[in-house]
Amino acid sequence: MSREASRLEIDAELVRRLVADQFPQWADLRISAVEHGGWDNRTFHLGPDMLARLPSAGRYAQQAEKERTWLPRLGPHLPLPIPEPLAIGEPGHGYPYRWSVYRWLPGDNARVAAIPDRTALARDLAAFLRAMHAIDPADGPPPGKHNFFRGGPLETYDAETRDALAALEGRIDTAAARAVWHAALAADWRGAPVWVHGDMAPGNLLIGDGRLSAVIDWGICGVGDPACDLAIAWTFFSGESRAAFRAGLPLDPGAWARARGWTLWKALILAAGSSGDHPDVPASWGVIEDVLAHPL
Repeated sequence: MSREASRLEIDAELVRRLVADQFPQWADLRISAVEHGGWDNRTFHLGPDMLARLPSAGRYAQQAEKERTWLPRLGPHLPLPIPEPLAIGEPGHGYPYRWSVYRWLPGDNARVAAIPDRTALARDLAAFLRAMHAIDPADGPPPGKHNFFRGGPLETYDAETRDALAALEGRIDTAAARAVWHAALAADWRGAPVWVHGDMAPGNLLIGDGRLSAVIDWGICGVGDPACDLAIAWTFFSGESRAAFRAGLPLDPGAWARARGWTLWKALILAAGSSGDHPDVPASWGVIEDVLAHPL
């Protein structure tokens, strides 16, 4: 059984019942699923100005409380909006986890939005990350199970990466992939911890009027090595936009070597089938090719 097999079925009727019981002041609001509403959590419109977000499996269940704690502290220091928690719900009607209500942020996620200037987007995102790295990390959550060790050492995923490489033998250039992975492991991080988002992917970037307008889905944020947030250099940017993203971040070559390793690890496990029917599985093959072809 894949590690994604235990994800819950969550629909608008369940959300309606939870809201009616726990937040009767919102019981008459229209509830509908958000298109492209996420994987770790299921997201629903709650009237025109709010959304409800429900963890889809136990491994994501800590995210609601963590976002409620940290987003209000991070938001004032960032140059773009991030989600604003409004309320936290309790288990009910067979749903076993705490869940959240947030203010709605307008925009289309970058997977589907029209982006006339991807290089400008790369610069905007680099500026956002610089601001995030400047926030005091004191008391922030260090890497751990709560965020799948984002910001922690790549060695955490060494065995998983080696298993994926063995499974993909003959289907990709495994010798080149091993070289990239070993270089990433050798690029030890010795810097001071900074805030990391943990899943800086196009689906978590909102676009308004063609520009970056908000950054969402902070459930695996923490403090640690910034390299884990740089995978988007390969998964979304290319050519001029990739160069602009790197130029906008004052990080040493080791950070980019580790970032290449983070990107490769995720693409390998997706391609090897260890994440079930995750929507990024088809794209993972192209990401592997891009990582192998383009060091930064």
